Amino acid sequence: MSGRTVADALVERLRTWGVPRVFGYAGDGIDPLLAALHRAGDPEFVPTRHEEMAAFAACGHAKYTGEVGVCLATQGPGAIHLLAGLYDAKLDRRPVVAIVGQVVTSALGTGYLQEVDLHTLFKDVCGQYLQTVSAPEQLPVLLDNAMRTSISEGVPTCLIVPHDVQRADAADDLPHTHGVVPSSAVTARPRVLPREDDLRRAADVLNAGKRPALLIGRGAAGAGREVARVVEALGAGATASLVGKPVIPEDAPWHTGVMGHLGTTASAELMSGCDTLLIVGSNDPWTEFYPEPGQARAVQVDIEARVVGSKYPVEAALVGDARETLSALLPLLRHNPDRSWEEQVFAAVARWRRVAGERARTPADPLNPELVVHELSGHLPADVQVAVDVGSSTYWFARHLALPVGAPAHTSSYLASMGCAMPYGLAAKLHAPDRPVLAMVGDGAMQMSGLPELITVADRWREWADPRFVVLVLHNRDLNEVTWEQREMEGDPRFPVSQRVPEFPYAAYAELLGLRGIRVDSPDELAGAWHEAFGADRPVVVEAIVDPAVPLLAPHLPESALDQVHRALDQEPDADAERGNLRRQRAQEGHS
Repeated sequence: MSGRTVADALVERLRTWGVPRVFGYAGDGIDPLLAALHRAGDPEFVPTRHEEMAAFAACGHAKYTGEVGVCLATQGPGAIHLLAGLYDAKLDRRPVVAIVGQVVTSALGTGYLQEVDLHTLFKDVCGQYLQTVSAPEQLPVLLDNAMRTSISEGVPTCLIVPHDVQRADAADDLPHTHGVVPSSAVTARPRVLPREDDLRRAADVLNAGKRPALLIGRGAAGAGREVARVVEALGAGATASLVGKPVIPEDAPWHTGVMGHLGTTASAELMSGCDTLLIVGSNDPWTEFYPEPGQARAVQVDIEARVVGSKYPVEAALVGDARETLSALLPLLRHNPDRSWEEQVFAAVARWRRVAGERARTPADPLNPELVVHELSGHLPADVQVAVDVGSSTYWFARHLALPVGAPAHTSSYLASMGCAMPYGLAAKLHAPDRPVLAMVGDGAMQMSGLPELITVADRWREWADPRFVVLVLHNRDLNEVTWEQREMEGDPRFPVSQRVPEFPYAAYAELLGLRGIRVDSPDELAGAWHEAFGADRPVVVEAIVDPAVPLLAPHLPESALDQVHRALDQEPDADAERGNLRRQRAQEGHS
């Protein structure tokens, strides 16, 4: 081997594509690629503590930047570990390219050490583009195709590079001959607009409505002003999917909050009372929280034709970019002079905000998690980036955290995988080291992956222009969301062996790593804790000791589901606090 290798050529091609960093974990199957990254110095190689976290960080990079994320792992166990993060990218339609090593080609099929059939392994998650580089001449076009497919389709793709191919001499000048395919590192996005006939049909449906509602998803990002103008014209209310929460302002009187199981009473009332529904950039799976079929005439706006009508019966479909489509639709909408429905929406929003405040102020043992997040809202920096893990933290984020206008917030949405917040937060921080980060994590997710990635934060924070990286750990010693799901969905009591999270000193561990740790177990300490955390000169772990007895239940829970919860609690010997909290929440919602 001499001169420039295939590994060098791959690194150069990533740089041509503008890839700023590669998340990964070392292994002998990618040693030539690691050496090439070392020689080049750009893209930056970011080692995580586990390959799964590398894939989640790459997905997080795609979510916070809108650009392709890249992860790197060796063959065998390293490749297997990537799957969860890649499935997160697949289900949330985010561009990620996985580059994976493989045993030398002469050993394939021999049962060699760490030999795994990688095409079988990745054929579902990276099914839109999955290729093995078997000759140096293939490298440019295969990498270009992996990048282009990932970016254009919003999916993960995978490029497998055997160890001996990585070490081979690069093909510097591709011959102009049969069987050699030239390529270039470019792509572009089309301008997508609906047809005029479709716009008029949609306007007719919306203009005929008397109780209009909007459902806003992440596909409406960048169209917040147009959404507000549609709401004003129609006299409508608007709810958001969980991932659509950052799109519209939290303090708007027509914004009912997040919909669905972890949503607000105002959103439940909006969906149950509307006669017209405009869905913008959302494919929310909580179909039982949409209007009942036949209740509302529906229009849907989405840039992806495949999702239109896939979750709710739609009468008029508008396939196009959300901002441009709403701009084209607005001149066709008549201003609704009847504001009686708007007044009902405003009243429902005001009522929910009172309920949310009452719930946050309800005493708990020792701390109410709703109060922890409610108090946090007033301390968020305007330029914060938020990462939210899956579990009880998702509920309190959805219901209580008031995001500053324009603040990005991401979670594992369709995969709903625990363990996403810390690698997401790391990706956000590396992209914008001058902006503070907030990661909201339950104690189960913190033990699953957060503690190892806190080591990465401790290793990197001195490089950041703004060192603030605040980790909220909701410490309740319980896999709380599943506990309440067992009660609500199944009518089963909490199964302690499956639900108990072992005790761990999260704040003290942060101090051990050279970070700041703040342990809070009293309401009186919260304001000072948040002030200290966001004023610190280094990353901070805020360990909030919260009560697992605070219910995680849907707004206006149907009586049948409520009966199941009570049957489950009746089988638990020490459930008086849960019963009392459930009665209070029902009374706050207006149920007797």
